[in-house]
Amino acid sequence: MRLLIVGTLKGQLTAATKIAMDKGAAVTHAETSESAMAVLRAGRGADLLMVDVALDIRDLVMRLEAERIHLPLVACGTGNDARAAVAAIHAGAKEYIPLPPDPDMIAAVLAAVADDSRELIYRDQAMAHIVKLAQQIAPSEASVLITGESGTGKEVVARYLHARSNRARGPFISVNCAAIPDQLLESELFGHEKGAFTGAVARRIGKFEEANGGTLLLDEISEMEVRLQAKLLRALQERVIDRVGGTRPVPVDIRIVATSNRNLAEAMREGRFREDLLFRLNVVNLKIPPLRARPADIVELAHYFARKYALANGVPVRPLSAEAKHQLAVNPWPGNVRELENTIHRAVLLSGGDAIGPEAILTPDGERLDQARPAAVAHAALAAETVTRALVGRTVADVERDLILETLKHCLGNRTHAANILGISIRTLRNKLNEYAAEGVPIPAPHGGEARLAG
Repeated sequence: MRLLIVGTLKGQLTAATKIAMDKGAAVTHAETSESAMAVLRAGRGADLLMVDVALDIRDLVMRLEAERIHLPLVACGTGNDARAAVAAIHAGAKEYIPLPPDPDMIAAVLAAVADDSRELIYRDQAMAHIVKLAQQIAPSEASVLITGESGTGKEVVARYLHARSNRARGPFISVNCAAIPDQLLESELFGHEKGAFTGAVARRIGKFEEANGGTLLLDEISEMEVRLQAKLLRALQERVIDRVGGTRPVPVDIRIVATSNRNLAEAMREGRFREDLLFRLNVVNLKIPPLRARPADIVELAHYFARKYALANGVPVRPLSAEAKHQLAVNPWPGNVRELENTIHRAVLLSGGDAIGPEAILTPDGERLDQARPAAVAHAALAAETVTRALVGRTVADVERDLILETLKHCLGNRTHAANILGISIRTLRNKLNEYAAEGVPIPAPHGGEARLAG
């Protein structure tokens, strides 16, 4: 966890720094917003900004947005300054930490942002095989491709590899290739020189250089455009990168770990993924089985999450009842470990007895898990019949257009989420939307942060 504290270090802010360091954070300090930007451009990096509320937080947020630096920011200030706290949140801070600092609150914020506290919890033999293979290859320099459904824990395994590698003392840098538009991803990965494009107000070090000496995780690499794949291949082969607008290559010393929830061999056959890049990445493949294929892990993970969220929320640690364990074990968990984690977190908050019973194991809609499943199956069958009848007489193109647009509406215009639900790449989705727009079809506008990136 890398923490950048912005502000004059004195008194209570110094105490907050010490607490963060005691919790394992690597802390860097910058006195002003300008010096903080210089730290970030130089590739020293941060996972979280903690900013003195006395500074102009709105100005810093705008600077970050202008240079496309995406980092969570929390403000800190004296506990009785309610007006400053509200202003900081309105300016773009994700959280406000009152001073004098509370160690538990700082620890909770660090854990929520870093996610470094996640452990590799398993009991099933299917997962034990993957862990054994990961332990075997961790000390090597080989590139690793981690595949599996969304929510199975691919990033957790990537961090496990890094922690047991010879690069464990180096940085672990993660880039979500699906969340960054194609025109910005190249700069994010390789950096840029001042004036390379509109908005490039200063040299910025990319994730490759930031990860120097450590591990770079390319999350959902299947979403990277083919042109950029060629530049990535050169970086892997020659261990040099070219900054956007740069005139000379920059050497890098990193290990690449990539993840994908798609079939890259199929993408390769369709021309959406380079064959030579796949071979270069796939020196070792760790295929994470879905949670339904590792049933012995379900209750083991549930016990871990129950304890974790009880401690995090200051409630008693309660065991799972036999009935609750049964309900968890027979559920198919289409959302895998991520869905199980959210379910147990909810159960910890809702449970009031001596143990977590089936009455607390609820779906996001508030239904009991053991009651929602049969009803859901019956409802799905009826819905499927209704949909099938409605499709008769329509062309495939019309059905596809309606499905894409309705999914986009459901996601409030968020292209990345819609593409994931539809099972297509963000590039394919954008191409489809451009076609529909050219035909005069209204397209749902992106909301929130993606609005700035959609172009």
